Amino acid sequence: MTTLNLDDFSDLIERPDGGVRRDAEERRERLAVPVGSLGRLDELAEWLAAAQGRVPVKPIERPRVVLFAADHGVASEGVSVRPAGSAHELVRAVLDGRSPVSILAGRLGASVRIVDAGLDCHLDLLPQEITKHRVRRGSGRIDVEDALTTEEAEAALLLGIQIADEEADSGTDLVVLGDLSVGGTTVAATLVAALCGTDASVVTGRGGMPIDDLTWMRKCAAIRDALRRARPVLGDQVALLATVGGADVAAITGFLLQCAVRRTPVILDGVVSAACGLVAQRAAFRAPDWWLAGQASGEPGQAKALDRMALNPVLDHGVTVGEGTGALLALPLVQAAAALAAELPERAVEPTE
Repeated sequence: MTTLNLDDFSDLIERPDGGVRRDAEERRERLAVPVGSLGRLDELAEWLAAAQGRVPVKPIERPRVVLFAADHGVASEGVSVRPAGSAHELVRAVLDGRSPVSILAGRLGASVRIVDAGLDCHLDLLPQEITKHRVRRGSGRIDVEDALTTEEAEAALLLGIQIADEEADSGTDLVVLGDLSVGGTTVAATLVAALCGTDASVVTGRGGMPIDDLTWMRKCAAIRDALRRARPVLGDQVALLATVGGADVAAITGFLLQCAVRRTPVILDGVVSAACGLVAQRAAFRAPDWWLAGQASGEPGQAKALDRMALNPVLDHGVTVGEGTGALLALPLVQAAAALAAELPERAVEPTE
């Protein structure tokens, strides 16, 4: 039994303000630009207005990319192009400005925060500001052993909650969420299959760096074995995250739930954040109302999870690089939606005789 009950979030999380959303829709009808001519931008602006609780919507001024980093033990089974224990190299690339997300974030005015939840590397390889939150070094192989102990899973969830509070308190008004992991898509696919009641083959994708057929079969077998271990603990989200999750996955789940509590809107990236959203939805069914799906990554597990959460991706550009890149590409559209909704003039009212 676990001591942290995620079901408590169901009472803490409210939906974005429906009355404000209706006010935003009515204001949109009064704008000089014809209704419907801005397409999805209208929907994005109304979602953001409801999240902010105000009309007209405020421009996005302090967007933040938050990336949770970890290594997954299942990567040692050859389920990924990247070698096991190499996620710290992804982190270093972001820090050095050599990754797509760091380049785009600089262009789009978003700061980047990396949280080491469970990297499998020496602490001195990365700045202490990143590694200070680490829950454990790497995780167990989910096909044959638990990813985390119950205590570690709870610690990771609390870490995510803490990071969400820190971001809300610092004035972050929109989060772009991603992960820096090796083996993460295997873990995510396992969670999606378990929560959606599907077979491994239905959710097993090719990953950010496309894998060959033999690697795909190894990945599918690992997910199938992990599913057998996941099904007995489906009724307890903390136990599920401990059994077939990981420190980053648990932290992201806690982060998403607490962002909803703090009324902080979030743009999800790929299959990992979608899988965490699915776990969070199981605990608090209103939580997905605070999230946008930034992009369709092409991973079947992501499509399954987003469908279950009724989230429609903003973009579908075939971006598979991960690391929050696809979600970050949706940021300019959300910013544009907010700017237009706030600054377009209303139609002149014709005088009555």
